[in-house]
Amino acid sequence: MPIPVEIRDGKKTFTVLENNPEVMNALAPKLGLSKDLTFYDVYSLTDPDLISLIPRPVYALLAIIPLTPAWNESRIQEDAGKEEYAGSGPSEPVIWFKQTIGHACGSIGLLHCAINGPAKSYVLPDSTFSKIRNDATPLTMHDRAKMLYDNKEFEIAHQSVAELGDTAAPSASEGDRLGQHFVAFVKENGRLWELEGSRKGPLDRGALGPDEDVLSPKAIELGIGRIIKMEKANGGTDLRFSCIALAKAE
Repeated sequence: MPIPVEIRDGKKTFTVLENNPEVMNALAPKLGLSKDLTFYDVYSLTDPDLISLIPRPVYALLAIIPLTPAWNESRIQEDAGKEEYAGSGPSEPVIWFKQTIGHACGSIGLLHCAINGPAKSYVLPDSTFSKIRNDATPLTMHDRAKMLYDNKEFEIAHQSVAELGDTAAPSASEGDRLGQHFVAFVKENGRLWELEGSRKGPLDRGALGPDEDVLSPKAIELGIGRIIKMEKANGGTDLRFSCIALAKAE
């Protein structure tokens, strides 16, 4: 039997997922991503030989990053004074979900990877991902979050893979103490987007050229590399992060 969902402080709370290909490659097809795409471990962001192990183009990166003091301060400053996100409709550059389900950041990160950028053309018709994307498009941020919160298929799929991975699944209270965030990076309309459900909205990190994917040096510099550089500049040593890449299956 899958680990049951908990209600903590009145909020639905999932089990924390590991960020590795075993877990996400099990979850993605359950939700409707074609098996023509698969996740690969990213062993280096700079070593050409290790990067060459991943087929190109890379359609999305999914990273789990520790919430260090430097990154936390940067997030607070960047979000300060921002208005409530008002994007919706077919002209919205990316579809972003505000996270209201406890510990669902792994499956929401996967959702952001699958329904945005070039990966969205690999979402199967009438699948959970397809229905979520279609239902979410016209909705406002709060209605979109509620729609996902109430989606039983999304909940069941998440919990069905919660015990996969290299370590035992943490309890809800243990998950509270992990202090890490899943962040998705996708390319849409020539821009690098950083998508995370605990922010105030999707973040446009800058332009990418036609031949630059999300694992290109420019994308790394604008995205996850910016966080690593910030941590080093502030004397931090907590560079524990894992990153997986979504690309065509070989």
